[in-house]
Amino acid sequence: MTTTIPVRLGERSYDVLVGPGVRKSLAGVIRRLGARRAAVVSARPPEWVPDTGVETLLLAARDGEPDKRLSTVEDLCGEFARFGLTRSDVVVSCGGGTTTDVVGLAAALYHRGVAVVHLPTSLLAQVDASVGGKTAVNLPAGKNLAGAYWQPSAVLCDTDYLSTLPRREVLNGLGEIARCHFIGAPDLRGRSLPEQIAASVTLKASVVERDERDTGLRHRLNYGHTLGHALEIATDFALRHGEAVAIGTVFAGRLAGALGRIDEAGVAEHLEVVRHYGLPTALPAGVEPAVLLRQMHRDKKAITGLAFVLSGPRGAELVSDVPEAVVTRVLGEMPRKPLAELIGGQPGGVPATDAAPA
Repeated sequence: MTTTIPVRLGERSYDVLVGPGVRKSLAGVIRRLGARRAAVVSARPPEWVPDTGVETLLLAARDGEPDKRLSTVEDLCGEFARFGLTRSDVVVSCGGGTTTDVVGLAAALYHRGVAVVHLPTSLLAQVDASVGGKTAVNLPAGKNLAGAYWQPSAVLCDTDYLSTLPRREVLNGLGEIARCHFIGAPDLRGRSLPEQIAASVTLKASVVERDERDTGLRHRLNYGHTLGHALEIATDFALRHGEAVAIGTVFAGRLAGALGRIDEAGVAEHLEVVRHYGLPTALPAGVEPAVLLRQMHRDKKAITGLAFVLSGPRGAELVSDVPEAVVTRVLGEMPRKPLAELIGGQPGGVPATDAAPA
């Protein structure tokens, strides 16, 4: 069964397709775009890439933070030029969230913008990175500091891809699904994975439609991300993005409680939801609060001081100028575990994919 989720942005509107086999829609999408050539950038084996129906350049990519940098974008644009890609052609990404980010930024910059279609192959990319038009790479100073908004022409979330994922990669995506519980999604616990993907994408689409450029409402999508990004950098990315966001979500609940925004039951709910998915809930031992604070000050939401998306009486919203002393105290109260115990999650928590092997 295929679920179609429209992202309504006027002339930049597009559909997100979720379901088994939807990658086979790629040739039809490219035909509708009128492209005569396609550059496919894939972090997966060639057999994972469906037929494009046009002359195609296949470029190998590598998922992971080490290649999420401006030099990779430059290399891709150089390959596009050598292939003779024009503004009327199309770029296709096939891979996880880092591939989606890098390829999306390359498409945004090449000829000042060429159409891009995403085939996200990881759960993290399907529920978050491939939808919404945010593209970015890392700088030595921090995550996602160089980027652009560039909406895709289509996103094909083929759930068949997920049957090949190792357990930890599934958990990586569940970190983003867990935080949806606190930003307006229904309770997704107990639903099948395709249902959780569709619900997460539907939520994100509704937010992006109202705030494409992250000027207000879209901040709520960063729930758990302020500490999450800091943890990724502080552990040299030993913690995966979803694992770090899960810890950041627990922290956001504790911080909201410390600020009097939610009661003890609300704080406990954060822990219960994250634990349900088998995700880590403690800080890694050996990571000093001062290191995390320094990184959180570099967060893109931190304009005049520390800023976090937190639950409250009006739901999740951006809270600016959070006192550093309170943040430090809450960090100090968080339980700690050795990093090796945090990565890979706890037993249970991974729902069925309802997908056949690709």
